[in-house]
Amino acid sequence: MAQSPKHHLADPALAVRMLGLDADALLAGEEPKRTIPRDGALLGHLFESLVTLGIRVFALAAEAHVSHLRLQGGRQEVDLIVERGDQRVIAIEVKLSGTVDDGDVQHLLWLREQIGDDLLDSLVIHTGPQAYRRPDGIAVIPAALLGP
Repeated sequence: MAQSPKHHLADPALAVRMLGLDADALLAGEEPKRTIPRDGALLGHLFESLVTLGIRVFALAAEAHVSHLRLQGGRQEVDLIVERGDQRVIAIEVKLSGTVDDGDVQHLLWLREQIGDDLLDSLVIHTGPQAYRRPDGIAVIPAALLGP
């Protein structure tokens, strides 16, 4: 799989506090209390960094590798690919939103078509209150369930 580097903040909790938020506010998708340029994009990047940090910890414990997939100039992109030693993967999208719609899963569905049985599962981590599985089989999981 082709990869492009994706950079994440080492301490997203510190960055979130600099915006006048706390972990609960970030997990709920609240807007920053301070006005900053590009606040919408920045908050999304911070949320993705926080989720990525948690996923990396879980992957390390499972002896798996975490990467990012971007192909065709960004037309096909998956936020996180967790790859086991046998090259089977879990694909993860991260959305700073309380709801998940068809547009949010289109790249996960595309990846399923491309790699078939090598895809163990696909999921979207979001700020909503409930975990569920969509009719297309994609799991939707609140970020708050990832840890304390």
